[in-house]
Amino acid sequence: MALDTGTRNILARAVGRSRDLLVASVERRMQQEYGLQPDGDRLDMDQLQHLDERGLRRAEILRQWQDHLATLESGSDQNRLALAFARMAYETSFTTLNRLVALRMCEERDYMVECVRRGLESEGFRLFEQLSGGALGGRTAAYRSFLTAVFRELAVELGVLFDPDAPQSVVFPDETCLQEVLAELTSEDLSDVWDEDETIGWVFQYFNSDDERKAMRKAASAPRNSRELAVRNQFFTPRYVVEFLVDNTLGRIWYEMRQGSTRLAEECRYLVHRPTEVFLTLGEPVPDDEADGIDLSREDLLQLPAYISWRDKRDPRDFQVVDPACGSGHFLLYAFDVLASIYEEAWEDESSPSSAATGATLRDDYPELGALRSAIPRLVIERNLYGVDIDPRTAQVAALALWLRAQRFGRDADVELQPITKTNVVCAEPMPGDARLLTDFTHTLQPEALRQLTVAFADLLRPAGELGVLLKAEEQLCRLIDTARDQWAAANAQKQMVLAPELEMPSARQPELFDVSGITDDQFWATAETRILDGLRAYAAQVEVESGMRRRLFSDDAGQGLAFVDLCRQRFDVVLMNPPFGEPAKGSKAYVDKTYLRTKNDLYAAFVERGLEMLVPRGRLGAITSRTGFFLSSFQKWREEILLRETEIGVFADLGYGVLDANVETAAYCLERRVP
Repeated sequence: MALDTGTRNILARAVGRSRDLLVASVERRMQQEYGLQPDGDRLDMDQLQHLDERGLRRAEILRQWQDHLATLESGSDQNRLALAFARMAYETSFTTLNRLVALRMCEERDYMVECVRRGLESEGFRLFEQLSGGALGGRTAAYRSFLTAVFRELAVELGVLFDPDAPQSVVFPDETCLQEVLAELTSEDLSDVWDEDETIGWVFQYFNSDDERKAMRKAASAPRNSRELAVRNQFFTPRYVVEFLVDNTLGRIWYEMRQGSTRLAEECRYLVHRPTEVFLTLGEPVPDDEADGIDLSREDLLQLPAYISWRDKRDPRDFQVVDPACGSGHFLLYAFDVLASIYEEAWEDESSPSSAATGATLRDDYPELGALRSAIPRLVIERNLYGVDIDPRTAQVAALALWLRAQRFGRDADVELQPITKTNVVCAEPMPGDARLLTDFTHTLQPEALRQLTVAFADLLRPAGELGVLLKAEEQLCRLIDTARDQWAAANAQKQMVLAPELEMPSARQPELFDVSGITDDQFWATAETRILDGLRAYAAQVEVESGMRRRLFSDDAGQGLAFVDLCRQRFDVVLMNPPFGEPAKGSKAYVDKTYLRTKNDLYAAFVERGLEMLVPRGRLGAITSRTGFFLSSFQKWREEILLRETEIGVFADLGYGVLDANVETAAYCLERRVP
């Protein structure tokens, strides 16, 4: 059941008040206890004599985090530290609110004992209080210890949100703030929202206030950095739009694989299929009946045969679905539901093929249906669903949403779920640390060209925080390696000239960007890409562990590292998106203008172009965007050279105003990438 407008308004006010309370409390504590100031000043560690050993350790973690965030900002050192201070308070507050919201949703669904619904009178805390016997101080102090214990328990599976070692865990709100936030979340007016999956997405959107968006737009027409780009474009996608796009991409592919004989024809209520569909056999061409439609009415056109080309059946474990601007993961949540049905239908079908990944069928690997149902959430989340966003908070929100959806599936199917050890939701961000740290880490890499290539590629990833998947990381890496290889080949040719003067001198030489003197075998270039990525992956893991900034995805410790690059290198069956629109962030405009010549006039058009590149042939893209691209002259190349030349338009819905919480007319459509 979707939340109505009145309920969303109440939720928006509660989230806004909670945000303001938390940010103020966190900023106060960072100043008064840990010596960090909003203007970027901070006390030296030896001036924090009021702190005990644990407090000093927390103060050091906060300084490490501030230094890390400052490397992502621009301006003077003090200005960058000031911006980092504000972001620390914001991210800590967001994480705290998300944790409390998660507990509220879990207890409402009976996944855990009551711990938030009645605050200090909650059943779980009263039991905890009895067991502690007053050894933890006053009731408020004991309640904080109780919440911390609950967070630590949940971190076993949902570490990306509840990780006690994350820097967002260092500063806890004061007593007054905590009580006021709990009052907001336990209001009777919101009692019905906590059992709805989409509540997480609305909390995510409402944490950024409309006033903040207006201030950003007033200050500059284009986003000035990655955070402004994210905040300006975080608009929750309504459920019916999500279903329309997923049904006619993922659902449609499965429908065609099974030639219409699938339960999805009934379950996917927005799946468009015609009674005149004709499913062709393997190798059978589409008949050329175009002339038959001339001068026919719309009603008569709909009676013409709709020919559907053959699709091979596939094991659902081999499907890959990505949302390249995933936000709270709303597309991924509904795709989870559709994939769960697909898994069960594939298991029931004796003609289902083996998985390309495992070499076995679902029935081979899961002889009993109950065993498959226990595994479905893990399989879907670990194998099928991918997401990326430029906002680091999305990893928390999307992981929480998927985890809650997995728990609901287990409850409804009455099965014990297999452990889920990772998600594929990543944040597009630069490599951690700074240039000096990277140089220190890579000094042992040999030959010298490998070290130089590794450093150069890390530098090329710096715009990732503003560009997201628009940064063609996989192409950047290939281009770097090709440049170095060409230089090596030219150097070898020069050596041959010295040994054999009768050979013709090359007409031009590559500029010597890399030291290729240590490379003696052409085989080096065959492994260069893997060696560069392995080097950066090891570097990212080391920096994140040493700096105390680990990020866990469900139960495994895993830094972002090169997860973003790995995602960019993959090709997907389905791309689903509600992409940003308007101008790119100031620092990435030159890249967009150079790389997306046909779609540089608006980010959403560039995202559609990039999304199609990320598809396998005959893969499907579903998007909700501004409708302007379908009639403005400035989008002519997008229409003629991309939509009409590179795709088949499957379905199109002109939605107009009022769909998103933004002043924009929208359209929702599904495209199929043509076979080259």
